[in-house]
Amino acid sequence: MIDLLKAVVLGVIQGLTEFLPISSSAHLRIFPELFGWGDPGAAFTAVIQIGTELAVLIYFRKDIWRIGSAWVRSLFQAEYRGTFDARMGWFIIVGSLPIVVLGVLLKDVIEEDFRNLWIIGTTLIVMGVVLGIADRVGRTDRPLGKLTLRDAVLMGVAQALALIPGVSRSGATISMGRFLGFEREAATRFAFLLAIPAVVGAGLFELKEIPHGENAYGWAPTITATVVSFVVGYAAIAWLLRYVSTRSYTPFVVYRIVLGAGTLILLSAGVLTA
Repeated sequence: MIDLLKAVVLGVIQGLTEFLPISSSAHLRIFPELFGWGDPGAAFTAVIQIGTELAVLIYFRKDIWRIGSAWVRSLFQAEYRGTFDARMGWFIIVGSLPIVVLGVLLKDVIEEDFRNLWIIGTTLIVMGVVLGIADRVGRTDRPLGKLTLRDAVLMGVAQALALIPGVSRSGATISMGRFLGFEREAATRFAFLLAIPAVVGAGLFELKEIPHGENAYGWAPTITATVVSFVVGYAAIAWLLRYVSTRSYTPFVVYRIVLGAGTLILLSAGVLTA
């Protein structure tokens, strides 16, 4: 029962933080440590992210179907190859390659060294500053329809930085999108779509690790956290897209810096263990 209650809390944290540019993996590392639960592990974190990505699949189902069908048709019918939806399919595939390749090559480092709270606290602050600068200097004059292969590659490279907890997958991708001049909603929307292959793939890859590890919760808590993260995540998507259509990312920047600084202070005081 205790593990199920922990799973609900962690599912809520995952659902609330996956799409906001504040790093869900950092929250799933910091808050369990604060509660005295220990690190739930990279496998648990990766698997419950499937819940939030299911929320993306459902929320953007019409866009995904349109893009997917156009991409498949373009493989066999020349008239579809110049359409934006077909090109978008390629953009998502190509943009996903950096995080997939680096995720496989750096698997052990990601699951051990990168989960150090000193690193997480620092990246929360640094990438928060980067997001703030990007949001201020971005021209905001490019809609999603202006996306190019170069843009997709650069945003994919930025997304790969999220292999380090504290960076934030959406935060890194959005920052690059803003540097490239994309509107806030366009950068956010593409960040959501680009994350689908990487997050679902990582979650499925880590399924076999769930029963193992020092702080493994087992299948029932993991499934519980995944379901909760789906419900909460779906609501978070709708809210964020409405929010960024009229407002800046400044509150998220401030939150990242405060959380990162607080984490470093607690580590220095011995309240948290890296």
